[in-house]
Amino acid sequence: MTLKNRIQDDMKDAMRAKDAARLSTIRLLLAAIKQREVDERKETADADVLSIVDRMMKQRKDSIAQFEAGRREDLAAVERAEIAVLQTYLPAQATDAEIDAMIAEAVAATGAAGPAGIGKVMAILKPKLAGRADLASVSARVKARLG
Repeated sequence: MTLKNRIQDDMKDAMRAKDAARLSTIRLLLAAIKQREVDERKETADADVLSIVDRMMKQRKDSIAQFEAGRREDLAAVERAEIAVLQTYLPAQATDAEIDAMIAEAVAATGAAGPAGIGKVMAILKPKLAGRADLASVSARVKARLG
């Protein structure tokens, strides 16, 4: 079963359970997936769905920061609930040790040295860690290692 099919099944379950908050979040996710399919004129793969989920989670985190700055805890709580629903579709998060091992592998494979090699290393790490780690923090680790 593809990730998209799993999301569609979860939407049906949320409808049956009359879970309005979960249903709303899943519908937003399916709309984003459909939009990508229409824009690119192709069926989305699991990797594409993961990138959509990751992007939606980043948007929610940015919204939480804005709502907290504006002292709107009620709206921030809604965004946190949406993040909880979206997280169920992401694979298990990579541990720090796993990330460090992957960085070491990628550096060895590319022979990268210095800041010029960051792009080469990240090109190898991005598909492996998509949805499993925050790529911005991975990039910072790579920069620290090569810098």
